[in-house]
Amino acid sequence: MKQITLKAPFTVKGKGLHTGREIEAEFLPAPENTGYKFQRTDLENEPIIDALAENVVSTTRGTVIAKGDVQISTIEHSMAALYASGIDNCLIKINGPEMPILDGSAREFVAKIAEVGTEEQNQDKDFYIVKQKMEVRDTETGASIVVLPDTEFSLDVMVQYPSPVLTNQFATLEHLDEFAEKIADSRTFVFVREIEPLVNANLIKGGDLQNAVVIYDSPMGQEQLDRLADIMGVDHKEVSEFGYIQERPLTSENEPARHKLMDVLGDIALIGRPLKGKVIAVRPGHSINTTFAKKIRREIKRQDVQAPVYDPNVEPLMDNNRIRELLPHRYPFLLVDKVIEKGTNHIVGVKNITANEPYFLGHFPQEPVMPGVLQIEAMAQTGGLLVLSTVDDPDKYSTYFMKIDNVKFRQKVVPGDTLLFHVSFMTELRRGCAMMKGYAFVGEKIVSECEFMAQIIKNK
Repeated sequence: MKQITLKAPFTVKGKGLHTGREIEAEFLPAPENTGYKFQRTDLENEPIIDALAENVVSTTRGTVIAKGDVQISTIEHSMAALYASGIDNCLIKINGPEMPILDGSAREFVAKIAEVGTEEQNQDKDFYIVKQKMEVRDTETGASIVVLPDTEFSLDVMVQYPSPVLTNQFATLEHLDEFAEKIADSRTFVFVREIEPLVNANLIKGGDLQNAVVIYDSPMGQEQLDRLADIMGVDHKEVSEFGYIQERPLTSENEPARHKLMDVLGDIALIGRPLKGKVIAVRPGHSINTTFAKKIRREIKRQDVQAPVYDPNVEPLMDNNRIRELLPHRYPFLLVDKVIEKGTNHIVGVKNITANEPYFLGHFPQEPVMPGVLQIEAMAQTGGLLVLSTVDDPDKYSTYFMKIDNVKFRQKVVPGDTLLFHVSFMTELRRGCAMMKGYAFVGEKIVSECEFMAQIIKNK
């Protein structure tokens, strides 16, 4: 799958939920591998903040990212809309410290994205694939997020409040394609009993019944309700029984749970990569959402690229016979058994290491270890198959080493190991030359890596 950006810019305008200021945000197409970036156009030098989990500085009634003293808050609804729409790269220019709250949902963001459309880019999507159970828990609040391996992304959310109105609710998103119809119009919500503390904390200056569902679930006199209305600058409203207070009806019986799902999705977008896995969130909030995103970000930083997913039951893209048609190498120097994945800019090859490899006779008789130079050679052969895929009649060309840099060996390779080679272009193919980065994995661990230049030449 290719990376995606907007086909054209669009703009949203409205007041900020917490500042009450009128704010304008412009969403623009962005180059490949940009990710999501916010730019404060109202400040000197127009600083840019990467929308990544490590830049989160606050989670009080919204997600706040910062770079130095520059902050942008309440980004979660726009992030959820971009993520659910499959957009990988977008620059958001904003003339204030928070995103407009609009109607308290992601509905307008989704509608604008659909209106301008999206377009594919040349680079492949870089998924983060969940390969084992991961979880984060907050023992004080009882909140938890668990993610399990799966071939696609899905999200289940359960909320629970000590409230006679909003007790237990459940929402699910089986596929991101369902977001626009099922989740996008779910509005933020607040309990009447929370309003005064939030106002005292200098928050929700822009909150009203147009952009939030208000939940009345604790006895309060009409005089006190009128005073809260005056504080918020909204009309007085007579309330005689517990329930929901809003200008338009609930979009669904579980609208609060669906909105919480939207918040989780927006915070998951801070991982910086689309996720493949099943996420289950219980009593989520921005604090645990971003803690979860930070945990995955640490895993991403730990190594540049994830180990490829290898299922030996799946038919390879190239078997040994096809590889022999493309590469001139033969026994004992053909070091790629099959190719299991190939994109425009990357390829994944497999080499099964057996005790019968000829080099084990001398390297070493009492402790067989695959020579590091042969690991690099196997990477180069895999990279050669990637380069050959860029030309017509690839069997009429050969690839040759020109340069090797930044070679690292991290762990020995022995009989019984299965080597997975992930090789990708670092630059475009120019004049038959390509710079490539290669990694060799055994299981989830990188055993060797290098950067190399190869040249493709037509056979005489």
